[in-house]
Amino acid sequence: MARRSILHVSRNPNPRLAAASARFIGAEVEIVHAAPLAPGEDARFRPLNPTLLLPILKEPGRAIWECDAVVCRMAMMAGSDFFPRDDRLPELLKWISWGKENFVRACNMVQFELGTKLRYDLGPSDMREVDAGTALFHTSAQLLDAELRGAWLLGSAPSYADFRMATFLPFNDIMRLPLGEYPALSAWYAGLCELPEWRDPFDGIEMPALPPVRP
Repeated sequence: MARRSILHVSRNPNPRLAAASARFIGAEVEIVHAAPLAPGEDARFRPLNPTLLLPILKEPGRAIWECDAVVCRMAMMAGSDFFPRDDRLPELLKWISWGKENFVRACNMVQFELGTKLRYDLGPSDMREVDAGTALFHTSAQLLDAELRGAWLLGSAPSYADFRMATFLPFNDIMRLPLGEYPALSAWYAGLCELPEWRDPFDGIEMPALPPVRP
């Protein structure tokens, strides 16, 4: 019997994105909790990913890391066009590239300062970074709101472009970014939240809660 591939994740934003993608496409992977930065875990995980960051997809004979690559591979395994490799690929790469430098980056800046730092005792929030991230959010949200003329970024069905763009939005209770000021953007994200795999990627999976955000 072939060994099952293992998707190592946590509840943090990028691992959560990978888990949601895996469940949405029905990838034949075992989703398990991992903590490569925990004491004593270095020797186990560094051969799989030298950065010790999640997600990591462990297949027989190899490991794949970085979320976009992991999801691409899982879509290939599942025969899914969730990560399209046809004429839509340039459009997908456009949104991944633009998002990482704009909308996704803006959300990441705010979430890191108001969430990650305070969860993991990485120092006080830098409110200058929060303000810069919020400004970038408004600039990029205006563009995204204007571009979201349909329900999804790549046509009539959700794709990885949508999931990737929304990476940090499940944490908006902490970020408090004003999605409501952008009607098309708000409607798009509401549509994502109707997908059970996005709403709770870990349903039925044993997964520790994130540490609380400390004041």
